[in-house]
Amino acid sequence: MTDSGRYSRQTMLTEIGEAGQWKISGVSVLIVGLGGLGAPVAIYLAGAGVGRLGLCDPDTVSESNLQRQVLYDGATIGHPKVVIAARRISALNPDVTTELHDAGLTPGNAADIISRYDYVVDCCDNFATRYLIDDTCAALGKTWVYGSIGEFTGQVAVINGSSATRYSTLYPDREALCSRPSRVRGVLGPVPGVVGAIEASETLKLITGAGEPLDGKLFTIDLLTMTTNLIYF
Repeated sequence: MTDSGRYSRQTMLTEIGEAGQWKISGVSVLIVGLGGLGAPVAIYLAGAGVGRLGLCDPDTVSESNLQRQVLYDGATIGHPKVVIAARRISALNPDVTTELHDAGLTPGNAADIISRYDYVVDCCDNFATRYLIDDTCAALGKTWVYGSIGEFTGQVAVINGSSATRYSTLYPDREALCSRPSRVRGVLGPVPGVVGAIEASETLKLITGAGEPLDGKLFTIDLLTMTTNLIYF
């Protein structure tokens, strides 16, 4: 932490304070996926001063991303997402170190990549990667934040925290879910912004010990009806 003025609105919170800010600046977080969810997660964690951010995504920016993926603009179309995200983070907060994983997360590299970070934030868009994160984090004793979106809805949970709950407990039908054919789904632009912000908040709560994380609890929200639920699992 090099700039107390930068974090003043955060450190004046009793639940954070200077001690919490030091924790934030000393921690490392891996963000898996830099799309609609990963964009706000990256921005808010960088703004909060997380010391080291791992950026994991094999994709490049496309025009259809711009409706909801707030890290990017028209000039970045065709460029690797990890490169543009790192550039944006550096401009926002030079205190933050970024590490780029442009091959994405695979069975061959997951253990090596995840082992380098204190926490993992799931911002991907497929079941296979989530189960890979779940298995790897369980093996390595890492807590991770799950998030997903679709159309007008979203979900967030903290996995493998103090309650030792697993994603496979929440969604046990691994084979059926992973075998579903991939298809493009519509989504209202602000939905990933809302859900990604909640993922970032849960991550900061885990780091600082503030509040009650969604540990073993699934939070759901429907922005079309503004209905929320909290499900214990």
